[in-house]
Amino acid sequence: MRFSRALPALLLVVLAAGAAAQSSSSSSSSSAPLVAGLPDFTELVQRYGPTVVNISTTQSGAFGPQEFGPEEGIPEDSPLYDFFRRFFGEEGPLPDDGEQGRSLGSGFILSPDGYVLTNAHVVEAAQEIVVRTSDRREFLAKVIGADERSDIALLKIDGDNLPAVQIGSAGGLQVGEWVLAIGSPFGFEHSATAGIVSAKGRTLPSENYVPFIQTDVAINPGNSGGPLFDLQGRVIGVNSQIYSRTGGFMGLSFAIPIDVAMDVVDQLKSKGRVSRGWLGVLIQDVTRDLAETFGLRHPRGALVAQVLAGSPAEKAGIKAGDVILSFDGKDVPTSSNLPPLVGAAKVGATAPVEVLRNGEEMTLDVLLAELPDDDQIIVSSGQVESPA
Repeated sequence: MRFSRALPALLLVVLAAGAAAQSSSSSSSSSAPLVAGLPDFTELVQRYGPTVVNISTTQSGAFGPQEFGPEEGIPEDSPLYDFFRRFFGEEGPLPDDGEQGRSLGSGFILSPDGYVLTNAHVVEAAQEIVVRTSDRREFLAKVIGADERSDIALLKIDGDNLPAVQIGSAGGLQVGEWVLAIGSPFGFEHSATAGIVSAKGRTLPSENYVPFIQTDVAINPGNSGGPLFDLQGRVIGVNSQIYSRTGGFMGLSFAIPIDVAMDVVDQLKSKGRVSRGWLGVLIQDVTRDLAETFGLRHPRGALVAQVLAGSPAEKAGIKAGDVILSFDGKDVPTSSNLPPLVGAAKVGATAPVEVLRNGEEMTLDVLLAELPDDDQIIVSSGQVESPA
């Protein structure tokens, strides 16, 4: 009797639970983002694969193309000792008798008349540069110009009606966006690998003027100088470095934003060299303790550790101890954000710099000069903080 009376109640509970589950399911499905299938890169590779070239160079000297060592100035026992390695070929060090060796890298064709973009370290100290296209044609290339600070080199080959890439912009990239790399890892030409954008605006040791794009695209020695494509087939970066303890791919790859690369290309074409804006300060991060001292709600900005004598910053009245909060109308969240902003500014232009001094914010107008050589900065400062 109790069983027959309990049955309707049980049915009501079951029906209520089912209705709630259905309501929850429909609510969840309506609010959850639509999940699309994985991207298909076949059309992109077929269309733009021929724009990617293999670059081999002949070099001479005591060291070969795979001389992986520590970053300059980093001690051997530092955890950063072997994090960042440049990509060269798969051959080992050369003997000290001046024997020639070959270095492998990648590049891509910018224009039908034969301008080719690659990394500066791919063609560094090269006596001969051979560019090979996807249809196995080979061209001798000459270096129009190279910029060590951005690691960009512009080459020229004699060709007509060559397939050229479509240049995009890294400005609109979103973290999580799919990207594709094509290059010659370990000499395996026209290898395609895909992944996502992991982060933007990364600053690497000894690389102050490039806000790198971080990806998880599989990049290996030989990919250097190759293009990073978005899903529309536009080049948005130049693959340049990896984070590695082994010399091979470990899930962190870094590309130079194409906007930075093309600015360098334009300057190399027009005047054969690259000029950058210079403020003339040595900076460091604002820690949490320093932020409290300065009256900031949270750590932000770049703390001026030293103002170089005769620099634009000194002439504008910037002082050691100032915290730079913005430059030319752009926020400076961390100290690493400042050098790329200053470097990209036009030499001779006046830029407003917002600083925090003694708890008060003020804006100073700075007439930017041209960035001097690194050696001159080090000699004049005697310190090792990041220059801007």
